Amino acid sequence: LTSVTIPDSVTTLGYSAFSYCAKLTSVTIGNGVTNMGLYAFGYTALTSVTIGNGVTTIGNYAFYSCTNLTSVTIPDSVTSIGHSAFHGCPALTSVTIGNGVTTIGYSAFGYTALTSVTIPDSVTSIGSYAFYNCANLTTVTIGNGVTTIGSYAFYECANLTTVTIGNSVTSIGASAFEDCPALASITIPDSVISIGASAFEDCPAL
Repeated sequence: LTSVTIPDSVTTLGYSAFSYCAKLTSVTIGNGVTNMGLYAFGYTALTSVTIGNGVTTIGNYAFYSCTNLTSVTIPDSVTSIGHSAFHGCPALTSVTIGNGVTTIGYSAFGYTALTSVTIPDSVTSIGSYAFYNCANLTTVTIGNGVTTIGSYAFYECANLTTVTIGNSVTSIGASAFEDCPALASITIPDSVISIGASAFEDCPAL
């Protein structure tokens, strides 16, 4: 199986629906699908994904370890990006996060090749380890809706140089920016009331 088109009549993609389809390179998800289950496309050879505008939830591990995936556009209909949804996608350099997303889950984009990230104002929380070990990440813009930056959210982002924190953030979690050796400056807004242990540890350029 090399490509799949899921028609608008489908509403749910179940657990591990296409996982381990080693030659699956392309998928188009119809506008009727609202929920993508655990490991729906995990461990496939996907290079591109078109997510229909009916999807509200990208499930845990939905695209886990899709090592050939280079870019993804998340439509405004999506409200939740699940735990490890795109974790371990080392070719993923670009993501557009829609304006409907409110939650970015634990390790959602960990170990990817993202170079820049803009988190829209609709997002209220960035989960722990959300962008952990994104070694190519240089620029992060955190929208004004975010209140919580989770523990280890940007841990070990070796080339992170520019971070803009929105003015609604109240909590920066433990080790959130630990071991970001290229980070030279950061402005913490007045809204922040809590900075966790080791939040900026091992940032020698700061």
